[in-house]
Amino acid sequence: MKRISLPLLFLLMLSSACSNNDKVDLTHVTFNFNHNWDGTAVTNTDFNAIKFTNAYGNQLSIERLRYLISKITFHKSDGKIIVLEGYNLVDVTNNENLSFMPSTFVTTGEYSNISFTFGFNNEDNMNNYTDLNTASWIVPDMLGGGYHYMQFDGKFLNDANKEQGFNYHAIRAVDNPGENPSFPQDTFIVVNLGPTTITSNATFNIEMNIAEWFKTPNTWNLNELNQALMPNSAAQIMMNENGQNVFSLESVNQ
Repeated sequence: MKRISLPLLFLLMLSSACSNNDKVDLTHVTFNFNHNWDGTAVTNTDFNAIKFTNAYGNQLSIERLRYLISKITFHKSDGKIIVLEGYNLVDVTNNENLSFMPSTFVTTGEYSNISFTFGFNNEDNMNNYTDLNTASWIVPDMLGGGYHYMQFDGKFLNDANKEQGFNYHAIRAVDNPGENPSFPQDTFIVVNLGPTTITSNATFNIEMNIAEWFKTPNTWNLNELNQALMPNSAAQIMMNENGQNVFSLESVNQ
């Protein structure tokens, strides 16, 4: 029988131990998107009725709400990141895509932050997405092209106490609509959910407080800002500012 020297045996045992310690577990993650109005749950069964009041005091209804989530990213403390493939068009109106499981696996362990992008960043916004084209999600070329970040439509009671429509649509802020539009400021939003440790299949429960779109730091008066907001770069920048506190991480189930 062939003998193995003690030093060699030690090296083999050490190699085996390191191999076991470096074992990587892969798992899927799921993101659930829930909605509320300052803490009161909102679903599509609450739509099409004047039942909400924004921070300015406008009474309003929600008739359509859908928005895009992309570039879900897991950040390690050493700077390494895992960017999950795909994007998700959350359609609250039709109760579709409220749950999203990216095809990319992540490794278990500690993460210093999990983030996602509301809308597309500028690079991704220039790509062509067949499903989003079919979903009427395109922004006209005269407004810079690309895609919406959000379509939020409803009615409100105006100063004459009559119902009037509003279209709170978020896109990339644009000036000089036409053949040569310009972009004064990025208006996609990177949402940071904070640190977490993943031990197995994890479900992230994300909350959107719809009321925040009208609240902080810009108190939104629908009598003044209700339609034609897409070519209004100042309005788009205000939406971006208000959107900084719209999303939060409610819980992580594992």
